[in-house]
Amino acid sequence: MDEIWQINALINGQSYQNGKWVDIISPTTNQIIGQVPALTKKEIDDCYQNAFQAQKKWATMPLMQRITILNQWKDLIIANKTEIANLMVLEIAKGKKAALSEVTRSIDYIDYTFEEIKRIHPRTYTGDAWAIENKLGIFQYVPKGVVLAISPFNYPINLAISKIIPALVTGNSVVFKPASQGSLVGLFLAQLANVAKIPAGVFNAVSGKGSEIGDILVENPLINVISFTGSAPVGNQISAKSLKADLILELGGKDPALVLADANLELAASKIIAGAFSYSGQRCTAIKRVLVAEKVKQSLVKLLVAKVNKLTVGNPEDNCDITPVIDGKTVTFIKGLIADATKKGAKVLTGNKIVKNLIYPTLIDNVGPTMRLAWEEPFGPVLPIISFKDIDEAIKLANDSQYALQAAIFTENINSAMVIANALDTGTVNINDQTQRGPDSFPFTGIKDSGLGVQGIYDSLISFMRPKGIIINWKKT
Repeated sequence: MDEIWQINALINGQSYQNGKWVDIISPTTNQIIGQVPALTKKEIDDCYQNAFQAQKKWATMPLMQRITILNQWKDLIIANKTEIANLMVLEIAKGKKAALSEVTRSIDYIDYTFEEIKRIHPRTYTGDAWAIENKLGIFQYVPKGVVLAISPFNYPINLAISKIIPALVTGNSVVFKPASQGSLVGLFLAQLANVAKIPAGVFNAVSGKGSEIGDILVENPLINVISFTGSAPVGNQISAKSLKADLILELGGKDPALVLADANLELAASKIIAGAFSYSGQRCTAIKRVLVAEKVKQSLVKLLVAKVNKLTVGNPEDNCDITPVIDGKTVTFIKGLIADATKKGAKVLTGNKIVKNLIYPTLIDNVGPTMRLAWEEPFGPVLPIISFKDIDEAIKLANDSQYALQAAIFTENINSAMVIANALDTGTVNINDQTQRGPDSFPFTGIKDSGLGVQGIYDSLISFMRPKGIIINWKKT
């Protein structure tokens, strides 16, 4: 067996472990590949206390000095990008090319964030509009305090950096909890931060099973902001259990692709396949249902089947399009969705072959409203196809969901596109393109069970700050 990685937590500027470990299992081999510390309530509470104390001094540091320190961390990420990517391949079964791309994207995110924060200035007001003389209000943005950042397994670098960097550069301290599967990558990132000499307590990284420390993490009264990316059930639990913390929640999706009768079907099919099956469908913004006009359904289905059958299936080391899903629990859940759909009359067009954690890309036709697959998020390489008679029915199908993250519309008629886009209850509508996160400077938001709050670089910066006013009154001499 290859050497098992052991990566420590980071608490108050110290690489930390207590001798108790959580095993990290490879999605590809189902073998133990690493261990991270299983922290206790006392250790986590101490971490928050340290973060609370360290934040006061960090907040008074000039912005450009904070940027200089954080740039040292960025430089270490650049220097270690290949090792980070290799660890992602090992831990989350992401293809090497996609893993490297994620690291590069995260580096770009850091640079853009540092430029954006320089353009956020205090606002000033006078009392003149209220017939009040000699009054000037200066409202500057100040950090909120201690941020709990919880990242998911599927983008363990990008969706960690997109929380941590905006929080730190605005003067907050951070307690970072990576997903259990993704902890090796997350704690490796934290160890680089420690080498960069971010002041002790300003950035901390903790680990442990979510089922054991989840409540401990979110219920601490010192937390000012919780930024979480993950499932809707966990996000709703955080919302219920957090005390007075501000919440930024990026949760699940059931993003529809609406294909109208006048759509460019070749374009639609290509974008749907990319949107549905990238990283084996394990993306909150993956296309998770195809809503297609009855008139062109068979033509679209033919194109989709042909393109799915060209996808490569195998191990992440080989840069295959479809790699093992994250764990056996996910496999069992997806098998249940497929079984329920076929039992109720759906037709498997291609796929539905499962080898350990490797699920071949699967297209399922004739999916109806009584089937779980029509409404539940598989988070895997399974795509249901649902037909509609007219635009009103398409809109109703798209909106009848607990999720509302994104949607895609494929049509050659801009008028139809705009009518539908305005009628969809969702965070973002993409016209003639797949659902996707980014560019990272764009606002990113969902409604219903898809989330709370807004991300994107500018919006994330604002989310981690609050306006503080200083009102100057004077007398005429």
